[in-house]
Formats: sequence, C-alpha cells, structure tokens
Amino acid sequence: MSYAAIDAARVAKASESALQTLSTVKETSEAHQRKTIMIERIHALAKAAAETKDCNAITLTSEEFWLISKNW
Repeated sequence: MSYAAIDAARVAKASESALQTLSTVKETSEAHQRKTIMIERIHALAKAAAETKDCNAITLTSEEFWLISKNW
C-alpha cells in the first residue's frame, strides 16, 4: 500500500467538495454509505490537522486519495 503526506488544508477542502458531490446523488446503497462515512472521517482528521499549530500535513493511503479525488 502506498502512503503520501499531503497538505491537510487541501485534503480538508477536497474531502468537503467530495462530500458535497456525494450528497447530491440519490444513492442509498451500503457501498455509498460506507464511502460517505470514510470521506467524512478523512475530512474530520484533515480539518483537525489543518487547525493544529505546526501541523500542516496528513498522511493518506493511495486508496483514500483515490476515493477523495474520484468524487472531487
């Protein structure tokens, strides 16, 4: 599995955008719910990291990055 340290503020913004996109979809499947929950978790962690003094990066797996960027 690949990992990358990415700017937390950018991840928070991207995940917020992904959540907005997902909220417009009329999908109720379990897969959609899991995807939404995972992006909500990433958003919360990235936002907390961005707001923490001297902490400007968050580490994502390639799968997490793909999940956000696919819905961005």
